[in-house]
Amino acid sequence: MGKPVILLMKDIYYPIVAALGVLVNLVTIMILSRRNCGLSKCISVYMVAMATADLLVLIINVIVYRIFSYQFPLSFLSYTPVCRVIIYLCTVTFDLSVWFTVSFTFDRFVAICFERFKTRYCTERTAGVVITVFCLLSFLKNIRFLFAYEPQQIINKVQWGCWASVEFFSSPLGTAWVWFHSAWLVWLPFTLIVSLNCSTIGRILVSNRTRRKLQGNRSENRSDSEMENRRKSIILLFTVSGSFILFWLTAAMSFVPTGLTNTNYYRGDLMAPRYIAAETGTCLKFLSCIQNPCIYVATQRKFRAELKNVLKSLWTLILRLVGKCG
Repeated sequence: MGKPVILLMKDIYYPIVAALGVLVNLVTIMILSRRNCGLSKCISVYMVAMATADLLVLIINVIVYRIFSYQFPLSFLSYTPVCRVIIYLCTVTFDLSVWFTVSFTFDRFVAICFERFKTRYCTERTAGVVITVFCLLSFLKNIRFLFAYEPQQIINKVQWGCWASVEFFSSPLGTAWVWFHSAWLVWLPFTLIVSLNCSTIGRILVSNRTRRKLQGNRSENRSDSEMENRRKSIILLFTVSGSFILFWLTAAMSFVPTGLTNTNYYRGDLMAPRYIAAETGTCLKFLSCIQNPCIYVATQRKFRAELKNVLKSLWTLILRLVGKCG
């Protein structure tokens, strides 16, 4: 009997996503770190943090866990202690990717809705503090993952693989922990992003209406630079947060019936609808790690210009290397 279709799809999908995602996020980090894109220092810090978190998700979750650990089941990565650490890091990196997006959304909400407070909050220093706090929270909150999995098998007294501990996950404490993790990783970020964006939209509509009344007919034919800058900022905000929700929606819906036990070796029917839904949601989550560079290219003119310069430099370097080798 051949491999189930879902497994064949993952064998093709994960290497493509990993190769493409690592490349585009590395380039994005390099471009944003140069700070020639016309963005404020605060926004640049959040965008670099999001790209770094997405890069770590692709390296640890996709390359190490989904490809190497799966393709080489008896390698060093499959020792139970190592496997537990990998699962722990997988969860930490997902946490960072999600909450850096929420932090960016909140920063833009403050910048647009609270003119007085934004001078104190929307700074490079505050962005650094927020990112550091979420890093510490993620590392501490997910420590339980190091003890929530048991060996899949024992060969010559050596523990191999990781299975979700049925004893723990079926206990009242385990159930409560699963729901807390679900709320922290999915439902709370969703709620915050939607609420913040709705409040931001309302503020923008009121502000634009008031601004047009104040300007009157005197500036009908003149461009408003402030409104244009605000428009670009809003496009960036909504495309980043909106696409994040879109890619995570399937995973959010499938998380309730499957819980955390599907984060590792699944013991049931690989053709079951709930398993296919969970795996489809996981695939879309990884695809979300490639979305932001595409959004920057589509919405940021200076980012496109910097990308062209990087590509030209790489092409020139390749030609020089080929010339030397020839």
